[in-house]
Amino acid sequence: MLSRADDYPIHQTPEPIAVSGTDRNFYDRYFFSAQSPDGSAVIGAALGVYPHLNIIDCAVSILHAGQQHSLFASRVLGGERMDLRIGPVRLDVLEPLHKLRLSIAPNDTGISGELNFTGRAAPILEPRFIRRNGTRTLMDVTRMTQGGQWQGQITAAGTTHDLAGWRGTRDRSWGVRPIGAPDPQAVQPPTPPQFFWLWTPTAFDDWHLFFHSNDDEHGRPWNRAGVLVRLKDGAEFPLDDARMALAFRPGSRHAGAARLEARLPDGRPVSVDFAIGDNFMMRGIGYGHPTRGHGMFQGAEALAHEVIDLASVDPANPMNAHVQGLSTASLSIAGAAPVPGRGLFEQLAIGPHAPSGFRELFDLAG
Repeated sequence: MLSRADDYPIHQTPEPIAVSGTDRNFYDRYFFSAQSPDGSAVIGAALGVYPHLNIIDCAVSILHAGQQHSLFASRVLGGERMDLRIGPVRLDVLEPLHKLRLSIAPNDTGISGELNFTGRAAPILEPRFIRRNGTRTLMDVTRMTQGGQWQGQITAAGTTHDLAGWRGTRDRSWGVRPIGAPDPQAVQPPTPPQFFWLWTPTAFDDWHLFFHSNDDEHGRPWNRAGVLVRLKDGAEFPLDDARMALAFRPGSRHAGAARLEARLPDGRPVSVDFAIGDNFMMRGIGYGHPTRGHGMFQGAEALAHEVIDLASVDPANPMNAHVQGLSTASLSIAGAAPVPGRGLFEQLAIGPHAPSGFRELFDLAG
């Protein structure tokens, strides 16, 4: 079928934009985060288009005062990928690669507002993520990530937050990854689940740090990269020999502190120390959610509200494994005096990971 997108010179296959190749797990997603200057509140949002499932969905969630309030919305896409409206939520790309607006009209969830993102520098392009589960492709993904600042406001649980001075990160990823209902036929022979993921976008006054790592069970990275972006001119400095040391909280798979060590291309050392506070629960924006996960069919149109009380979250429950820890950070370049920053410390550890001491599907730190 033809759609409005077909009138733009953006095709990547011989097919209409509405279908995008042949893999039913193809997706196209926006992710946003915003954090208050004092770290007392954080917002996360995800909006995904799933052409072969003919679904578009989104979630917006704010963590404040120990509670995480989430709005979930979903609808049938109708093949029109240029229409980024889902219930009360609308996304507008105001200036590609620089400015975007997420609007939430008043609705029954009590979450509403207008959130305007402006990049502090151009997005970085991360290495392509390709991961196979035996003979089956699990992931084939491209992602760009950008540090930015926010303006606007959001209201949740009766409190309105002014976003002036808030910083954060947004990304755009597209490709193939598990979405919607799981495949009923497992790959043969069965492969034990294993996935280890770190992602640490961190904002400083003059820099933005990006580091991520996907490790196998031995701790060997199959996709790892780090970049420091100098904000005054947008210059990108790849980090060589980047490695992260983690200190886990007992009874969990969540780090409470971490240290990144690396080198700039000219050999100067870089270190970043992270202190990790409250966890933003990623199921609050659909990641791993048992009924409102990305691409799941909710009906022709759906709108829902959920609340997570952090005090009642059980870190031993695998549903709570995927988190973004609110972190304060200290960056030192070539031994210079450290500079403070704030960001997210995303973690998801399933299965063995030798450097962390994990040997089973979901054993916990002692």
